Amino acid sequence: MKKNCIFAATMDDITNVQVAEQGQLVLRTEGLIKRYGKRTVVNNVSFDVKQGEIVGLLGPNGAGKTTSFYMTTGLIVPNGGHIYLGDEEVTSYPVFKRARAGIGYLAQEASVFRKMSVEDNILSVLEMTGKPREYQLEKLESLIAEFRLQKVRKNKGDQLSGGERRRTEIARCLAIEPKFIMLDEPFAGVDPIAVEDIQQIVWQLKYRNIGILITDHNVHETLNITDRAYLLFEGRILFKGTPDELAVNPIVKEKYLGSNFVLQKKDFAKMAELRAHKWGLEE
Repeated sequence: MKKNCIFAATMDDITNVQVAEQGQLVLRTEGLIKRYGKRTVVNNVSFDVKQGEIVGLLGPNGAGKTTSFYMTTGLIVPNGGHIYLGDEEVTSYPVFKRARAGIGYLAQEASVFRKMSVEDNILSVLEMTGKPREYQLEKLESLIAEFRLQKVRKNKGDQLSGGERRRTEIARCLAIEPKFIMLDEPFAGVDPIAVEDIQQIVWQLKYRNIGILITDHNVHETLNITDRAYLLFEGRILFKGTPDELAVNPIVKEKYLGSNFVLQKKDFAKMAELRAHKWGLEE
């Protein structure tokens, strides 16, 4: 299979991630606190994400998950606590400085430039890398092919479907070669078929040794792609563990998932093989 396809992980890709684990970076928060007036919405929240894994931040409305997520991205300044990228403290860094350090961010809202073509959207980020033009154009073609954007590469941002827009946004984010990507509601505003497409993309990102922190109200689809998840409730972490552990925990079911929740797992590795065969990507 061609290695430049994000939808087709190989055993070599998986092995490379396992080898990289020894020297991987960790993005972590320690004791995050956020107050609005006299109300504490986040109270001593700590979590971590390693390169090559997908971690979810979950919780009902008002639990503090979105605030915790935005403090990690740099959109909200915490009243207390610390955020580290490896040994580097990034608590005071704004979003753009965190991006330079290796923390990419994809907003829930459409972030493509609506009046620019898909390829110009990606090039606009590549041009900020300061790398030679030849490299930029080669990287552009690689990302266009990788995310199956060939048919819409000349289309303007406001002509894209929800799934095409998400693929363009992720391709553009990868142009800066981030070590971590913060995904805010990646399944919002896309149809059910596109949700599975986006899941496949996100699942595959970890095989590029990219750490993913994801928050989304679609709990079932989120748990399907996460390696671990943190459940926030009333500003604190109520539970942390694997999706399977969350799905059967009685407290998690009582406070968040509901008694009838059943986690139906998808086999993304098998799906990748089927897609690769369907699209004729096998050499």
